[in-house]
Amino acid sequence: MRTRVKICGITRQQDADFAADSGADAIGLVFYPPSPRAISVAQAQNVTRGLAPFVSTVALFVNPSVADVSRCLDAVSVDIIQFHGDESPEFCSQFGKPYIKAIRMKPDTNLAQLSEAYGSAQALLLDAYQPGVPGGTGTTFDWSLIRQIEKPIILAGGLSADNVAEAIKQVRPFAVDVSGGVESEKGIKSHDKISAFMREVANA
Repeated sequence: MRTRVKICGITRQQDADFAADSGADAIGLVFYPPSPRAISVAQAQNVTRGLAPFVSTVALFVNPSVADVSRCLDAVSVDIIQFHGDESPEFCSQFGKPYIKAIRMKPDTNLAQLSEAYGSAQALLLDAYQPGVPGGTGTTFDWSLIRQIEKPIILAGGLSADNVAEAIKQVRPFAVDVSGGVESEKGIKSHDKISAFMREVANA
């Protein structure tokens, strides 16, 4: 099965277009103001304008209010919501959109239990745990902690062209999610790094 790719933290239309042209299956837009990759609704409208068909737009939130999510969904063409905080299954499932729940991996994380709790999620995204940081840490975690579950797994956390092939071989995820690993600076994607990342995924 082909490993899908999401390129997250997109802030510019040209980066979204290049990601799509390079074969990315999804782009991620960060609606979390403390993040250096955060964008406004108006910026998101511009980024997604003219995006190629069959490329999914993922809106990322961290402990948002209902109004925050609704305001975004009303203004931006969003296919999937990604919740990266402490949101409950009930909160995540109320917006009438497919959603992904991010899990920050610790040695005692029970994936089977979380998969059952978030049974309405399309997938679980597994990221590195760092105290006080909800995501985008740029660090990997111990992939041996991952136990296969029935729900699709999206692997994130410190991925780049240097390690994504090994990550895919070891974890066999449904998809991989990259942000900092394809950047020239925070929020600005390197087209060369995107190309290299996509090559490594294809060759894994």
